[in-house]
Amino acid sequence: MAHPEKAALIRAIETQLQNLAATPHTPAQEEEIVRLQARVKELQSEILGDAPPPHQGFGDLSPIERVKLARHPDRPYSLDFINLLFTDFHELHGDRRHADDQAIVCGFAKFNGEPVFIVGQQKANYLKRKMEDRKFRNFGMPKPEGYRKAIRLMQFAGKFGRPIISFIDTPGAYPGIEAEERGQGEAIARNIIEMARIPSPIIGVIIGEGGSGGALAVGVCDRVNMLENTVYSVISPEGCASILWRDAAKADKAAAAMKITPKPLQDAGIIDEIIPEPAEGAHTDHEATARLVAPVIERQLAELQRLTLPELLDQRYEKYRRMGPYIEE
Repeated sequence: MAHPEKAALIRAIETQLQNLAATPHTPAQEEEIVRLQARVKELQSEILGDAPPPHQGFGDLSPIERVKLARHPDRPYSLDFINLLFTDFHELHGDRRHADDQAIVCGFAKFNGEPVFIVGQQKANYLKRKMEDRKFRNFGMPKPEGYRKAIRLMQFAGKFGRPIISFIDTPGAYPGIEAEERGQGEAIARNIIEMARIPSPIIGVIIGEGGSGGALAVGVCDRVNMLENTVYSVISPEGCASILWRDAAKADKAAAAMKITPKPLQDAGIIDEIIPEPAEGAHTDHEATARLVAPVIERQLAELQRLTLPELLDQRYEKYRRMGPYIEE
């Protein structure tokens, strides 16, 4: 990358901004945030003078640096993509058992004039990203009622042949005791089973963190895509490092070993396509990011809609069978 020292400074400032965003703001902190954001834009402008084409992005980032970008508090969330890519969105609520989980957003909309169904994990309120707004969405960690809402409505969409678009962005399913009491594990397992046989095309896009079963519960898709600065893993790098080395500070070592970034996952056949981000990252330009996502969804949707229903379900079945090879003795 051109100007590596400036790129490193940008990442350092963004880390500082992320830390500031995670706490309630005093007037002095608000001023500091504005100052730091202005400095980032200034550095980005300097880099763009001889920057690589936008599709190359942060090509030289380490896995742990991509983890940090995937968690950036200013990344576009599901509702951002919904508002930028779709029209006539009507949100639906509730699992008809317990409650309406705000960490998962579901509803019908139109994509290029075609009716579709959307399910998306949401980390904060739309346009508001302060601590109280993140708490309202439970930091994007769904509870059982969220997954039950999602599968209830995905099955409803399947009855009418509506294509399903899933935006995946969660550090993981909520691990609290009340979630376990209400059957968190069973809800995730049920979603995986039922998504495998929904009679509609399903396209998934990992837009931030694809964390463990919390992501898989809305991730059994015919096509799975990742934005270039996102991650998809069974456990966080910090959690892995704590287990293997009894030291969460070795998260960078764990991230490299786990192969959780897009390219290794594509090489392994876990995901289908890597969607580029704007040169400075998705968090800097939501609209440009949405413009890069739109043609991928459009193309894949056209490919899947050409299949007969038996072909669609057979291909989905074989796609996931190939991910877990085994030998019968």
